Amino acid sequence: MPDHEKDAYPEPPRQTPAPDKQTALPNPALILSKLFYYSVDLPVTTFREAVDSIRGRNKFVYYHQKFRRVPYLTECQEGDYVCYYEAEMQWRRDYKVDQEIVKVVQERMRACQQREGSSYLQNCAEEMKQFNDVTKNYQSRYGDLGAYASARKCLMKQKERMAAQAETA
Repeated sequence: MPDHEKDAYPEPPRQTPAPDKQTALPNPALILSKLFYYSVDLPVTTFREAVDSIRGRNKFVYYHQKFRRVPYLTECQEGDYVCYYEAEMQWRRDYKVDQEIVKVVQERMRACQQREGSSYLQNCAEEMKQFNDVTKNYQSRYGDLGAYASARKCLMKQKERMAAQAETA
């Protein structure tokens, strides 16, 4: 005797039945979706693809922007405020680049220390020397400038450092 009753679980139909149309009127949702597609979506998409194809030829990557070197603050004529501004912006870019250089060298040194473990003093001597040189140069140029550092303050610090070296020599 079989364990199950075949009539209790009939097999599902093989094909999904077609929906019965109750009315001859067209579906308003279908009309609105087609209207939106042809009046808004298609023109916008076509325009966007045209713009992207034009921009694809002239690829501009924002993070590789190249700035021309501008004169330093010492090379600006007196009263040339545009030159002062350009020199200040150049100094700020140089300052950020120098900060990133210090970070990269520090990451290399830390990676070497992590990799070498307890013997890092002898195996990472080159990285440590490079890090010490970079931080010493960074500190001599930008150290003690404070939160409101500027090209003018940095220039004055450099002038004072050169005067102190001239006195000791």
